Amino acid sequence: MTPADMRILVIEDEKQLAGHVSRALARHGHALTTVHDGAEGLKTALADPPDLVVLDLSLPGLDGLSVLARLREVQSPARVLILTARSEVEHRVKGLHAGADDYLAKPFSMDELAARVEALGRRGAAGHASDLLRAADLHMDVRHRRVVRAGKPIALSPREFDVLQVLMQEPGRPFSRTELCERVWQRDHEYDTRTVEIFITRLRKKIDSGFSPPLIHTLRGVGYTLKAHP
Repeated sequence: MTPADMRILVIEDEKQLAGHVSRALARHGHALTTVHDGAEGLKTALADPPDLVVLDLSLPGLDGLSVLARLREVQSPARVLILTARSEVEHRVKGLHAGADDYLAKPFSMDELAARVEALGRRGAAGHASDLLRAADLHMDVRHRRVVRAGKPIALSPREFDVLQVLMQEPGRPFSRTELCERVWQRDHEYDTRTVEIFITRLRKKIDSGFSPPLIHTLRGVGYTLKAHP
């Protein structure tokens, strides 16, 4: 997969907006499927998993958070970009906690949407056969996007994988929140700090909970690092 040939599923009940989104992304070479109902969107995503889902949170029938939760429950490899109203900060945060990889607040420009989608595509396309990373008993296969700790497979969302990959590439090196944003999200926005904290919390629950020693450490006033010992 490259940024210019992704299969994208748009789940958006505002038909005019869905049409604008689909046409804008199609102009960048992506293959688009558009659905206007949450339940139908989930059915489509499960039957023929896309590379990326553009998901509105306010959907009829089955809301976007429920669709997202189900996709992550079945460990769908699809990246998820959620759409929210600019005022829906709480819903946006819930979406990130539930496994979304990025968000875009309405109203938005189609150029920004395309840039976000291509950034997600670049992260998904990264990796080579030799990219096998290790920290203590944590192993990452970058090419196949697999993570195992102490022999136990760890299911990560695509964006969780990206954050962990940055940390594992340079174990022991401190990363500021700003640098993580630049390395993973490849952009700046007003909720970057909160977004990084959410993803670190999600990773700690999956990577460190139930294992010893903890690998992800907070460096007060600096940021985060991954290492086997404090």
